[in-house]
Amino acid sequence: MGSWPFPDARLRAMYAGGRADATARRFARLWAAVFRLGLLPRRWVTLEVPGRRSGHVTRFPLGMADWHGQWYLVPMLGGECNWVRNVRAADGHAVLRRRRAVRCRLVEVPVSERPPIIRRYLEKVPGARPHIPVDRHAPLADFEAISPRYPAFLVVPDPASSRQRHRWRWILGTGAAVVVLVVLAAGIFVKLQPGRLRP
Repeated sequence: MGSWPFPDARLRAMYAGGRADATARRFARLWAAVFRLGLLPRRWVTLEVPGRRSGHVTRFPLGMADWHGQWYLVPMLGGECNWVRNVRAADGHAVLRRRRAVRCRLVEVPVSERPPIIRRYLEKVPGARPHIPVDRHAPLADFEAISPRYPAFLVVPDPASSRQRHRWRWILGTGAAVVVLVVLAAGIFVKLQPGRLRP
C-alpha cells in the first residue's frame, strides 16, 4: 500500500542507511517552516537543538504522540538518527517551536514504557509508518520487540519558559486595564468640568 504522494518503498529509500537524501532534506525544510508557523494541529512541531559537532541550531519537523495527558517524541528512524544523537549530546535540552518557542527537556523513557507510546505514535503520525517495521494495529507484544531500537522522549516544558509567557500576558493585560481606566477617568473628568455646556 503506497502513501501519497510517494509509495512506501520510495519513502524508505529517501532515508537509506538512516540518513535523509536531498529530496528528504528539501521536504524537511519545508515542513519545518510550516510547523513553526503553527498552521497544523498541536502535535506537529519543529524541534530545534544544537548540532552535536557544529554547535549550530538544527531543525527537525516532527509529529508528537499524546499518551496519558503527556506529549512524546519518537524517532521514526530509530535511536541513531541525527536529532536523537543531538538531543542526547545536549542532555535533553531543546526548543519546540509552534508559533512560539518553548524551551523543554526531552527525557528518555525506559524501554518497558515505550511500546504503547510507539503504537500511539504510529496511529497519529502517518509519515512514520513506512519506516517502523510494525503495523499500527499490531498487538502490543510486537511493539515490545522493537522498543529497544526506538526511543521515546517525554516532553517536559521548562517552567521558566512558562513563567516568561505568563509574565508577558500579565504585562499586556495590566497595560490594557490601565488604558481603559485612563479613558474612563478622562471621560468623568470632562463631565465634571465647571461651566461645561449642557445640551
